[in-house]
Amino acid sequence: MTQPPQPPPNDPPQGGFGAPQDPPPGGFGAPTPPPADPFGKQPATPPAQPTPPPGGYGSPPSAGPPQQQPGYGYPQQPGYGFPQGQPQQGYGFPQGQPPQQGYGYPQQGQPPQQGYGYPTTPMQQPYQPPQGGNGPKKFSTQARIIVAAAVAVVLIVGAGVWYSSGGGDGDKKKNEASTSSGTNGEGKDGGSGGSGGGGGGEAKEKVPANTKSAVAFQLPQPKVSDVTMVTGSWLTDKAYVKTGVNEIVGYDLAKGTRLWSLPLAGQVCAASPHMSKDFKTAVVFENGKRTATTKYRNCTQVGAIDLDTGKLMWSKSVTVSTSSDDAALFDQITLSGTTIAAGGDGGAAFDLNTGAELWRPKVSTDGCYDGGYAGGEALAVVRRCGTYEDPQLTIQALNPRTGSPVSSYKMPAGLGYANIVSTKPLVVAADIGDTAGDGSGISDFFSIDAATGKLLVRIPADADKYAASCRSTKVESCQHLAIGNNRLYLPTEEHEGTGDYGDTNEIVSFDLATGKPTSDRADAGERYTMFPLRMDGGNIIAYKEPPYDKGGQVVSIDGSTFKQTVLMENPSDESVRAAETSFSAEYAEYRYGNGGLYISDTLINKPRESSLNDKDYLVVSFRAN
Repeated sequence: MTQPPQPPPNDPPQGGFGAPQDPPPGGFGAPTPPPADPFGKQPATPPAQPTPPPGGYGSPPSAGPPQQQPGYGYPQQPGYGFPQGQPQQGYGFPQGQPPQQGYGYPQQGQPPQQGYGYPTTPMQQPYQPPQGGNGPKKFSTQARIIVAAAVAVVLIVGAGVWYSSGGGDGDKKKNEASTSSGTNGEGKDGGSGGSGGGGGGEAKEKVPANTKSAVAFQLPQPKVSDVTMVTGSWLTDKAYVKTGVNEIVGYDLAKGTRLWSLPLAGQVCAASPHMSKDFKTAVVFENGKRTATTKYRNCTQVGAIDLDTGKLMWSKSVTVSTSSDDAALFDQITLSGTTIAAGGDGGAAFDLNTGAELWRPKVSTDGCYDGGYAGGEALAVVRRCGTYEDPQLTIQALNPRTGSPVSSYKMPAGLGYANIVSTKPLVVAADIGDTAGDGSGISDFFSIDAATGKLLVRIPADADKYAASCRSTKVESCQHLAIGNNRLYLPTEEHEGTGDYGDTNEIVSFDLATGKPTSDRADAGERYTMFPLRMDGGNIIAYKEPPYDKGGQVVSIDGSTFKQTVLMENPSDESVRAAETSFSAEYAEYRYGNGGLYISDTLINKPRESSLNDKDYLVVSFRAN
């Protein structure tokens, strides 16, 4: 992947070089009820076909793609939607300065510090997700890069490098896999949007009688005055649940009508991607509502939510230490079994059902502290030691109920961040020596024996070839990859297809025992690109981003044969397609289950004046008939 071009005048990206940073938590007004006809009447005939722009990877046919709402397969002009410039040095910190209190949060009662994922002033150029679908880019490469969304979210620059998977051990019998930590609901449908759960076992997703989908509902994006985090979405057997403004709302799966609404004291700051078997989860939220004079609140409240009933089971804050009255600040939260683990001021763990505090990480005299946790079927932590200039990270598998380390693996020295992709099996992603060079946060994967802490294999993942990514400051934030069948499934970077125009890619895999690439290869198809959403038993559920004249697809990839089965194909109507592709895949949550696909934003911002007449959506959903 290549470095991004120069930023526009007076709007350089702030903060670090590396994986995307999460913006400050925020709130927005409650979504309005969906209209009866979500996307309006569709045109009876397609619009006139203008001549496509010159350049790109070849000239489209004379009946070129429509220019309005260009898709993911449409040629684009140089610099379309891309700020100019190179990101600043560092991992999201101010240059030469260590992070401030609270692992990225402001001091009590003070605005957040620059560079750790929070803005110092409102963005001059509000973030707008790229529109449209898949096609030839004017750029020669397709590197994906996202820089500090709270200050200037840099859109994706690609690196189209052709990849052909090696033979590896593809002919060997695939192992029955342990499951990944990415399961949304301890094996429930929905996925975490990153590493998927399952691997081995029976697939639950059935092929609908009619895979042609229709719009189920849409929720309009509320107007906000600044960057606002709306992370958190879950899919149960009764509801689609989404974070709102100072609330969490459960929606009917097919109609989008409100089933319940849970008011909160403040805006959600962090949400667990996991649910318990009975659909309970955990969030962190602010200790009060924001006002015109108080733009920042402290993320001190930990709460457990019953997603079936919409009830807040309990909420509480804890002090930083026994000798302090200051409330601990949290910016990450996860769930493993019935243990909630919140990361921030050293961390704390709670019982999911009662709220009883279970444990705190040990206070270390040598400056070591817990940097964040990953949950799912097991619990693991990134333990940080050393100094800011010379950090040492250790990955520990933990006993969820006591917090005691089961095993430890020391990562390479000098590594600023590491992300836990899966807890069972234990897989870690890291950017060693900043060699990824594309903001993805991944140069290598580490497969670790959780019982002994022994490194099983280190898997180099050339950033010019593979397109998964992780946010540096969030331990459990990797996306567009899945783990199952004792394999790591990755999308390749986009590259030219065989047609006159339009990019494509593949999903390939690595064996977690040997580290070798396998013969697994699923092609997205001409002008489509795809990435894994999660596992479904031994199968991979993947989403295909559409070209300019098609709708997106959800497919199931057989874990043994890698044969693809279409589960859903969305409408190709222009207005519907424009809504589906209005989300940036890097900043959206994708949930699929039981014939329904739900795409939602994780952050929103004040719209640009040029886009005031455009429709912006918080959620767009489809259902197969």
